[in-house]
Amino acid sequence: MLTTMKDVLLTAKKHKYAVGAFNVPNLESIQAVISAAEELQTPVIIQHAEVHEKYIPLTVIGPIMLDFAKRATVPVCVHLDHGSSFDLCMQAIRLGFTSIMYDASAKSYEENFNETKEMVRIAHAVGVSVEAELGHIFTSAIGGGEGRGAVGAEDFASLEDCYTDPETARKFVEGTNVDALAISFGTTHGVYLTKPRLDLNRITEIKEKIDIPLVMHGGSGLSDDDFKTAIHNGITKINYYTYGTIAGGEQVANILETAHDEKLFYHDIVLAGIAGIKANIKSAMQVFYHSIL
Repeated sequence: MLTTMKDVLLTAKKHKYAVGAFNVPNLESIQAVISAAEELQTPVIIQHAEVHEKYIPLTVIGPIMLDFAKRATVPVCVHLDHGSSFDLCMQAIRLGFTSIMYDASAKSYEENFNETKEMVRIAHAVGVSVEAELGHIFTSAIGGGEGRGAVGAEDFASLEDCYTDPETARKFVEGTNVDALAISFGTTHGVYLTKPRLDLNRITEIKEKIDIPLVMHGGSGLSDDDFKTAIHNGITKINYYTYGTIAGGEQVANILETAHDEKLFYHDIVLAGIAGIKANIKSAMQVFYHSIL
């Protein structure tokens, strides 16, 4: 059943679990994520990232995402992830997406604040939830996928310059009226090349300042305990993609390796990919929703 991000996240916040938000740049990913959520009977967010336009455009994948969401037996939010262009955000809203992330975090604070506030005004007028980002989330050189190249702690004078400041977050949320805020506390988009330097206490400090759902980007690769601590401290939405799609690729590699001289049908490769993604996503969901499963 199609629902909004605000609805699923407020319920998660109340019951102290996190909703998994999974990028789905193809039909197989959609099938894997929805199937995993239905088996566990958990709400889920399926996302199209603007950077994935090179794989499949929003106009093609969006209607498919919405169709699966409407027919699902669990609540499904259909979300635009890291929408940095006004036109694509408007396109998602017109298609029927129930939430968008407007990402102006790479701009100055003033630009981020003013542009986000205007996007919230437009989206809320038609019942669409809005997520924003404050701070700088690291991006690895492998699979970072946010279109900015590799960004690490060495790119900043200090970690304080990239982590989300609690008081700034309070002012930003009160002034823009966003429904959810992605915060920076040391996670990384893509494959972890070194051990992440997490400031999990910062989540609690921000939560004490603002009473809206907090979002973790760059969630792939953390330990189960890291996830559980982040959720306990206030994280309510977790973006997850890289390690799920790697699991799908590994399953495909396995079937190719064992085929030898046998005829291999493409549909068997597709099914192997779905199975690999689904197994990985299901394991992640069991951590995110551990308080209710």
